[in-house]
Amino acid sequence: MTTFAEPAVTTAAVDLLSRLAAAVDAHPGRAAVHAVDGSLDFAELDRRTAGLARALRGAGVRRGDRVGVHLARTADLPVALLAAWRAGAAYVPLDPAYPAERIAFMAADARLAAVVSADAAPPVPAGVPVLRPGAHADADAHTDEDRAPEYVPHPLDSAYVIYTSGSTGRPKGVEVPHRAVAGLAAALELSGAYRPEPGVVAWNASVSFDASVQQWIRICRGDTLVVIDDAQRAEPARLVRLLAEHGVTELDLTPSHWQLLREPLAGARVPRLFMGGEPVPARTWRELADARIDALNLYGPTECTVDALTTPIAGSGPHLGEPLPGVRAYLLDARLAAVTAAGAVGELYLAGPGLAHGYPGHPGLTAGRFLADPFAPEPGARMYRTGDQARRSAEGLLEYVGRVDRQVKLRGFRIELGEIEYALGAVAGVTAAAVRLYEAAPGDHRLAGYVTAAALRPADLLSELRRTLPAHLVPSTVSVLDALPLTPNGKVDHSALPAPAAAPAAAEPTAQGGMDERGGVDEQVAEVWRTVLGVPEVERTDDFLSLGGHSLAALRVVHLLRRKLNVELQLRDLLDAADLAGFTAAVRRAAAAGPAAARPVLTARREAVR
Repeated sequence: MTTFAEPAVTTAAVDLLSRLAAAVDAHPGRAAVHAVDGSLDFAELDRRTAGLARALRGAGVRRGDRVGVHLARTADLPVALLAAWRAGAAYVPLDPAYPAERIAFMAADARLAAVVSADAAPPVPAGVPVLRPGAHADADAHTDEDRAPEYVPHPLDSAYVIYTSGSTGRPKGVEVPHRAVAGLAAALELSGAYRPEPGVVAWNASVSFDASVQQWIRICRGDTLVVIDDAQRAEPARLVRLLAEHGVTELDLTPSHWQLLREPLAGARVPRLFMGGEPVPARTWRELADARIDALNLYGPTECTVDALTTPIAGSGPHLGEPLPGVRAYLLDARLAAVTAAGAVGELYLAGPGLAHGYPGHPGLTAGRFLADPFAPEPGARMYRTGDQARRSAEGLLEYVGRVDRQVKLRGFRIELGEIEYALGAVAGVTAAAVRLYEAAPGDHRLAGYVTAAALRPADLLSELRRTLPAHLVPSTVSVLDALPLTPNGKVDHSALPAPAAAPAAAEPTAQGGMDERGGVDEQVAEVWRTVLGVPEVERTDDFLSLGGHSLAALRVVHLLRRKLNVELQLRDLLDAADLAGFTAAVRRAAAAGPAAARPVLTARREAVR
């Protein structure tokens, strides 16, 4: 069998702006947005998005233009995205947390017609109009005669351009049309992933990543959107309280983020989980399935509008599931012939109306990934080469195997190792660079960089990378080598790169008093840092993030110290500390406050969410 597919959606999906208008008319007083800076009902959401859309048109934005959105996770964010659409433009997310140099590149590459930003001078090209999120207030003063007719998007009009990691050293934009976004919502409804009735949806992903699209567009069908800000997302206990406070019914997250939330959610009602962004580990799959937690595994690249395959997380082990309605999926060999034998590995290709237009400004790259579909029922159709390898099990389940290239997924982020190598190689004094993914501990994957250079310290190299790359692209460690290992044909042998230096097995420390006879508080905190970070030594002035720490590693530190010292610690205690000495002081304060309360084990169960 050449293709496996769900039946096509027989009629074009209703555009999301029309669906939003229907939701406003039906329930103007229903809560539309909850955010750290306040809430909006659907009537107020409609008023504010219409006003900002008029302000954008007044600034010269026309149908087919692109509008940059440079905003934090507040109520202004969904307003700005919808306003860009209502002005006829595609939105381009510009995460304020990114380095200014990267934002400036994306803004110039996208040829923005305007930017919505709370900053007075965001890093965008000179001459690009910058509108404040409150620009709608001035626009609202216009009379009805001044107002342009409501924009109705053509199915092929662009909805957004999201930048992903690029193997050439620069991020590349992916341009997605309105019909693909509307089709995503319709397909998730037809598949049962979205419930028929309005829900309360947590917006968890950064707007710079395509997973956010599946979350925030729910507002267009009448769902209530809970915008999770960075501080709430960084503190699992606080996030769990937020989910309960608003009665969240659906939460999208990566398997890595689930590891942060599983303990705080113990004993609580767990929302329906939409899990994607990276393969679900077998142990996580078994945990969710055995606990009967209502969870879905979703797979799809940015180029195919977020989600293409889905399945409930149930049964014996991880698999990708089956195509959403309207999606065609092919498992092909190098000659584009079907791979049909059980266990045989092929490359996954996806087709259907959910495909992106391509990579704007990169026709060659677009042509290399979006190919003519020889299996399509209609002429002129394309299919997208995902680069993902898969196979059919003996039971007929589609299983993820790996990649055909050097793209990796790390904590939900899509990363081209070549982009990091390019940035390392651009540092003055570096003569060669390589990057690989390694497993520091079971389930703890990290990036490691390697360079050949004279008189450069790893700390200086990491500092330079933080100036140009977003945090998820900065390696945990950089090693300076005399030479990079080579294959017989002279290419870098990434498999022969040495593992970063690991911490030796911790010796039993001598008793120094304090809360544990095995060692004082200072030594025990330092020991946990060494163990979790995989480094042989730590200094009191060392910064956790500079040593390669990340959110999952931070949770392990907090978890180990809670158990070791019986103290009530929060993730924020570690992330807010300037260095090891500052965190140790926080641990001592927690110890002085008394022992930790007993915590339940994970007992979440599958429930119908009303």
